[in-house]
Amino acid sequence: MKEELSHEEYRLLVEKAPIMIWRADVSMACDYFNEAWLTFTGRSLEQERGNGWAEGVHPEDFDRCLRIYTSHFAKRAFFEMEYRLCRFDGVYRWIFDKGVPYLDAAGRFKGYIGSCIDVTERIEARETLKRVQEAEIRQLRGFLPICSYCKKIRNDKNYWEQIESYISSHSDALFSHGVCPECKAKALAEIADKR
Repeated sequence: MKEELSHEEYRLLVEKAPIMIWRADVSMACDYFNEAWLTFTGRSLEQERGNGWAEGVHPEDFDRCLRIYTSHFAKRAFFEMEYRLCRFDGVYRWIFDKGVPYLDAAGRFKGYIGSCIDVTERIEARETLKRVQEAEIRQLRGFLPICSYCKKIRNDKNYWEQIESYISSHSDALFSHGVCPECKAKALAEIADKR
């Protein structure tokens, strides 16, 4: 048989959970943050209450964060978002925040409960992977299919054209022609053989 947890046990679970937990009332103002949140931000519950917590949101993320929060709150819908939050040491860390509406025993909407985790390493790994992939794509786009014999290049319409023509149509490069010493010697030898 399942044993009921006491109020104190629930409080300890929430306070000692390894994730940041917050709660907002029906006015959208936050009225609770657990120890993990307060330790992360280095701020007091009084500083975070109401909209004080939003002071820690990175300025570039603030409008998007507020838009997601208020639009979902109005619909009483579950939401997820990522934003940067200032840690106690002044460093912004990426946070994954999930919020859910909660009801009292009578089924009345009472606000939101949310949980947050620091996902900075995941975001940075994702960004690094994206940069590597973009660099690989740029490198692959730089490959030119070139004939080993005549040195013509296959263009994106699958036609083979002279290298000078291809490069001129894809850049501002201009060409002047000459003959290198090796080719000059080879050409003169071919002319001499034909005589």
